[in-house]
Amino acid sequence: MVKYVYDFTQGDKDKKDLLGGKGANLAEMTKLGLPVPPGFTITTEACRAYLNEGAVPEVLAPEVTQELVKVEQQMGRKLGDAQDPLLVSVRSGAKFSMPGMMETVLNIGLNDDSVLGLAKTADDERFAWDSYRRLIQMFGKTVMDIEGDYFSDALEALKAERGVQADTDLTAEDLKGLVATYKKIFKEQTGRDFPQDPREQMDLAIEAVFRSWNTERAKIYRRRERIPDDLGTAVNVQTMVFGNMGETSGTGVCFTRDPSTGHSGVYGDYLMNAQGEDVVAGIRNTLPLAALEETDATSYKQLRDIMRTLETHYQDLCDIEFTIERGKLWMLQTRVGKRTAAAAFRVATQLVDEKLITMDEALERVTGAQLTQLMFPQIDPDAEKTLVTKGMAASPGAAVGKIVFNNDQAEAAAAAGVKSVLVRRETNPDDLPGMVAAEGVLTARGGKTSHAAVVARGMGKTCVVGAEALDINEEEGVVKVAGHTLTADDVIAIDGTTGEVFLGEVAVQDSPVTTYLADGLEAGLAAAGGDKDVSELIAAVDRLLSHADKVRRMQVRANADTPLDSERAVAFGAQGIGLCRTEHMFLGDRRPLVERAILSEPGSDARTSALTALEEKQKGDFLEMLKVMSGLPMTIRLIDPPLHEFLPDLTSLEIQAAVAKATGDTLDDTTAKMLIEVRRLHEQNPMLGLRGVRLGLYLEGLFLLQIRAVAEATAELKKQGLDPKPEIMVPLVGSVRELALIREQAEGAIAEVSANYGVDLDIPIGCMVELPRAAMTAEDLATEADFFSFGTNDLTQTVWGFSRDDVEGVFFPLYIEEGIFGVSPFETIDVHGVGRVVEEGVKRGRSTKPDLKLGVCGEHGGDPDSIHFFNSIGLNYVSCSPFRVPVARLEAGRATVMQG
Repeated sequence: MVKYVYDFTQGDKDKKDLLGGKGANLAEMTKLGLPVPPGFTITTEACRAYLNEGAVPEVLAPEVTQELVKVEQQMGRKLGDAQDPLLVSVRSGAKFSMPGMMETVLNIGLNDDSVLGLAKTADDERFAWDSYRRLIQMFGKTVMDIEGDYFSDALEALKAERGVQADTDLTAEDLKGLVATYKKIFKEQTGRDFPQDPREQMDLAIEAVFRSWNTERAKIYRRRERIPDDLGTAVNVQTMVFGNMGETSGTGVCFTRDPSTGHSGVYGDYLMNAQGEDVVAGIRNTLPLAALEETDATSYKQLRDIMRTLETHYQDLCDIEFTIERGKLWMLQTRVGKRTAAAAFRVATQLVDEKLITMDEALERVTGAQLTQLMFPQIDPDAEKTLVTKGMAASPGAAVGKIVFNNDQAEAAAAAGVKSVLVRRETNPDDLPGMVAAEGVLTARGGKTSHAAVVARGMGKTCVVGAEALDINEEEGVVKVAGHTLTADDVIAIDGTTGEVFLGEVAVQDSPVTTYLADGLEAGLAAAGGDKDVSELIAAVDRLLSHADKVRRMQVRANADTPLDSERAVAFGAQGIGLCRTEHMFLGDRRPLVERAILSEPGSDARTSALTALEEKQKGDFLEMLKVMSGLPMTIRLIDPPLHEFLPDLTSLEIQAAVAKATGDTLDDTTAKMLIEVRRLHEQNPMLGLRGVRLGLYLEGLFLLQIRAVAEATAELKKQGLDPKPEIMVPLVGSVRELALIREQAEGAIAEVSANYGVDLDIPIGCMVELPRAAMTAEDLATEADFFSFGTNDLTQTVWGFSRDDVEGVFFPLYIEEGIFGVSPFETIDVHGVGRVVEEGVKRGRSTKPDLKLGVCGEHGGDPDSIHFFNSIGLNYVSCSPFRVPVARLEAGRATVMQG
């Protein structure tokens, strides 16, 4: 029989699949003997059963009853008892942290009778009625889907009527009246009274948490973070402890190190006389955690000891939620904390230095996506700018854009290609679409552990919180600050590293990390300008990237078509060029030569002279490229695009012909001949037409001129004492006979050039594998190929039957929404389809040549998840754009470590 409920003594941190992250860590803290309020976890299996069947499993209720009785016995109280009530919280807890995306209900067990018992046992009538109004508010919004504004507006109206600013200024009588108002709202919005049966409250809350797995914001978050949709969430039912029982109580969130910078020390937010949701929601501006030492030194010391225990035990930065109830400290949650990219690199190396983890483990703690974030531009400190306010630096980087106040505005701006900054009093989980669409987030309220800060850090978004000087009126679309009245037409800039907010466009500059990656450690440290934090960050990145280079199995090359791109790629650490496209060598002022070659008769002087002229120009191109890449391999792809890209537009020629006919004129001979040829060569689907090797065979001499140009450039550079290492790659091969014909031409031309120059030329000849047939016959292709390079862009198109240009903007969003794709197959390799074709090509090719060199040169070569797949199937190298080379180096190292 399936067991759906586990108490906190029955699990540990390794059971996240079953108990979710929160439940597994509550069990681990219980095992460590830390002060954890008793409770139990309903498993992710129960949630999946609910989602599959549309109803709570029948066997769940008896299990919940059994575990609830245990908790009641431990606490000596019964759920909702009129004299001395046990109250519980019901919280979500998925395997992967999804901060604020799913639901929580606190104070379950309160009703019209038990609120009186709570007031008596706590000797605090105000606290009891405050807890009851919170339950109705959270239950109504979370379980019954009542719009939250109904409750918050009623609270604000009451405060205005009483002439007070803070919730804590309301009296017990005020709150008793507010409960009556909330119950009235509940009845009006749902058609039923607020449930008085504590067990009904708990069961409905459990079901609401199950449902919250599929809320729109949870789906958006999972898509962004690439969390599978079929995991489900666990539900944690835990004894309530109260931070809102007066001056000796409070609640907070803390980190064992600063999640923004990685600094060791005391980092977190604390609110006296409050419940946990007040901190996370950012409704009230918090005090720094260090302030707790002044009001409750004993609890502060105990908390610091527990923070050290947890960090040592988890060997990582920990995120901790705690409550102090009348001087007694309770631990409500811990997890490995979300952090900025800068903090990730610094913490990883700090933990190595503290001998808690190894360098291999440190490499697993950082990601290519985080390195990419560190390469983003930053506010130029020397630029002219107008500072209007300053908040807390919650997530670093620079964000410049038009002000937007809500999701709709942010998404509309993104759709129009306009950069924006989302400006809110505070964010809540419903604001996720706007946070995704905007460049950065700015809030007037909240601290470093508020929803905005935590989610922005996780997404790598620039964020400034708690800018109290902002007076935001979303309804009117106005924000007032420092004497300025700003609207959605105004541009602001926020600096997530300093917390500063500037008026208008502000110049940005390369980050010091990018300077380090491009120009070396010394230049990066110089760019840090003496900033200790930045210098330590650069040193941390250097250590981890150097270790990745040391351990990785795959090489990293770059896709580069010009000498400048090649130089940049080598500076970023590329070990060669994996794809040099040559089509640009036929464009511009060379296009007339291409047209002449196409329109001339085969073997004619006109065609020969055109091809000879093109050869000479391309030889100059290759001389420049190979000189820059001396000593490193450079894979040169022979011309690949369809022929029509080098000819005049058919429609334009047809119009010229029609105008000539209508006016009684005649086309000149060249235009008439061009029209005939363009008509003959016109294709309905050029992507699958006359291109690649087909074009090389069809247009005699085209590939040959390129091969001779490569060979002659190589020979000349060798005579100069350089070490050029070109590799010739034939595109769109589907048959071994195609490759054999080109290879025969190439070997003849290379031998001729070698003899003419008196130098030995060893130029490998290989092919791109970008058609399913090529992969399925790779054992044959390997007889004629010195190497394969998988062109995963076209392979994805041909395996799926997609035309990328036609489908990405049309139905891909729908496919991602419906779960047909988790992510675009052009962004991350489709492991189960395209990936299997690649893997088959690897096996078949190496069955003929065990040492066959294999690489990939599609965009997937720079995608972290794809790199791990390519490493697992034994490719020798990946090739990507120059800017992504450092990311690929890091991920190739991580793949080697993680795959063992």
